[in-house]
Amino acid sequence: MESRPLRYFVAVAQELNFARAAERLGIASPPLSRAIRKLEAELGVTLFERTTHSVALTPAGEVLLTEARIALDALDAAGRRARRAADPEPKLVLAVKADADAGLLDPILAGYAADPASRPVSLRLCGWGEHTRLLREGHADAALLYEPFDHTGLDAETVTTERRVAALPAAHPLARRDSLSLADVTSGPPGEVDRFVDEVAARHRVRDLPQLLKLVELGDLVTLLPESVPARYPRPGIAYRPVPDAPPAVLAVAWPQQSRSTATAALVRAATSLRGA
Repeated sequence: MESRPLRYFVAVAQELNFARAAERLGIASPPLSRAIRKLEAELGVTLFERTTHSVALTPAGEVLLTEARIALDALDAAGRRARRAADPEPKLVLAVKADADAGLLDPILAGYAADPASRPVSLRLCGWGEHTRLLREGHADAALLYEPFDHTGLDAETVTTERRVAALPAAHPLARRDSLSLADVTSGPPGEVDRFVDEVAARHRVRDLPQLLKLVELGDLVTLLPESVPARYPRPGIAYRPVPDAPPAVLAVAWPQQSRSTATAALVRAATSLRGA
């Protein structure tokens, strides 16, 4: 199956209108209709229910839309990786969110540099939730990120597992305690701790860890953080308290499943070699 009919199909599936899809693709409507009918004939299924007033996806069309998006994204990503590999001085692109590496970025890069398969590293700093998109779209070769994340099309290995601490204003009544329970911080179940942390960041439009900590100092929020944060960010206005019953924070290294890069494999080895260190 060629990529062009799939791109035509996705455009129609998104627009649910052949005329608008044709305009978006820069072609006339009749050739687009013929291409979709040819695709349906090739697959032996009906992809769209057509009437004089509407266009709707069939169950087969809904499945193909999901699969086609994955296939086209993978194809585009392969092209980006190929272009980067053709660079006279190719680099390994590592996606990482600033201050979200458990303090392990430097030792990982040091271990990686000692591997014969290593190449120069270009760090791609990103925001919450951007790592996996960069990997799937071919903008990055590997990423350091905290679980949970969408593993679709990716392989991953655990780098380190950390206990969690609560970060709260130093004047907060709970700061008088030596430790807290998860119920002191959030009313949600343990399995939704990561959703709670993400929702706190989204609600306050947090861009990075320093901004998050400043909001804690100001008394605007209480949140949970990996235990590596207090040592790197001691602040008199913040009380860090252990939360023994909170699920751990898991830092992972992830990379595209289809990767055959020896440099990426070397980066993964360097990252996982620190496990338990």
